[in-house]
Amino acid sequence: MPQLPLIAVTRRLPEICEQRLSNNYRVRLGDDAAVYSAEALAAHASDVAGLIVSPADTLDAAAIAKLPTSIKVMPTFSVGTDHIDLNAAKARGIVVTNTPGVLTDATADIAMLLMLGVMRRGGEGERLVRAGTWIGWRPTQLMGTQLGSKTLGIIGMGRIGIAVAVRAKAFGMRIIYHNRKPTPEAQTLGAEYAPSLDDMLPKCQVLSLHCPMSPETKNLLDARRLALLPKGAYVINTARGGHVVDDALIAALTSGHIAGAGLDVYAGEPNLDPRYRTLENAMLLPHLGSATTETRVAMGMMVIDNLDAVLSGQPPPNRVV
Repeated sequence: MPQLPLIAVTRRLPEICEQRLSNNYRVRLGDDAAVYSAEALAAHASDVAGLIVSPADTLDAAAIAKLPTSIKVMPTFSVGTDHIDLNAAKARGIVVTNTPGVLTDATADIAMLLMLGVMRRGGEGERLVRAGTWIGWRPTQLMGTQLGSKTLGIIGMGRIGIAVAVRAKAFGMRIIYHNRKPTPEAQTLGAEYAPSLDDMLPKCQVLSLHCPMSPETKNLLDARRLALLPKGAYVINTARGGHVVDDALIAALTSGHIAGAGLDVYAGEPNLDPRYRTLENAMLLPHLGSATTETRVAMGMMVIDNLDAVLSGQPPPNRVV
C-alpha cells in the first residue's frame, strides 16, 4: 500500500481534530510553547506535503524560502493571514487557506465581554475580591458606566462587526460604523454609516475595532485619532494589536482622556507592552477571541477540509492564494 502523506502541525489542535488527521495522514505534531525560527520551522516541515500553521507562527519571505519543496498546502488555523507572506507562498506554489466564518460569534462574544468588563470595571472588582481587600458594599464603590444609550462606533463591518452590532443593539446601544462601503446587514440593524473615520470618532462613546490587518489599518488608532474620541470614551480591540499605537493608547488611558480599554490582542504578542499591566482601567485577555470548544473544533475541521481538498487534487473551499 502507498505510504500516507506526512503532515506537520506547528501547534496542538483539539483532540478530535488530531484524531481525524491521524486517521488519514502521518502526523508530526508541534509544541505549543515553541517559538519557531525559520530554520526550526523548515526542520519541523521536512518532507511534509502539508504544513498547518497558526497566528503564533511567523511565515515571512525568509521563512517560506527555507521550507521544503515537498509542501503543497499551508492551511492556517485562523481567519487572518497577516502572519504569512502570501506573495512568497504564491511564488513557491504553496496553497494557503484560512478559516472564515466559524469564529464570528465567539469573537463577538469576547468583544462584548471586554466592553462590559471595562465599562462596569469587572476586572478591578475581581482583583479586589481575590486580593482580600474588599471591605463590603458602598454606594460609590467601583462605579462604572452602563452600555444602554451609549453610541458604539465599529471600525470594520464584516461578519464580526455585524455580530457585535447585533449584540450591542440588544443592550440598547446606538450603532455607527466606518467601513469601505455601507453594508445591507448594518442598514437592517439601523446602524449609521460614516464614510469618514475622523468624522465618526467624535461621536463614539465606545469604539470597537473589527477590521483586518493591512498597510492601511496598521497604527490606525494613533494619538491624533484617539484625541478625536470624546473624553471618557472606551476602546475595545479584538482584531489585531497592530491597529493600535501602544504609546498613544497608554498615554490616553493614563491621562483619563480614554476611560478604559478592553484588549484581547497586542502588538508583538505574547510580549505586550508591560505598561498595560499597571493600568487598572485596562482589561486584558490573552487572545481568547475564538477560544470556545465549539469554535476551535470547527476551525480545526475546516483546516483539515482544506488540506484534504488540496492533497486530493480538488479546489479548497477557503483558498487565500
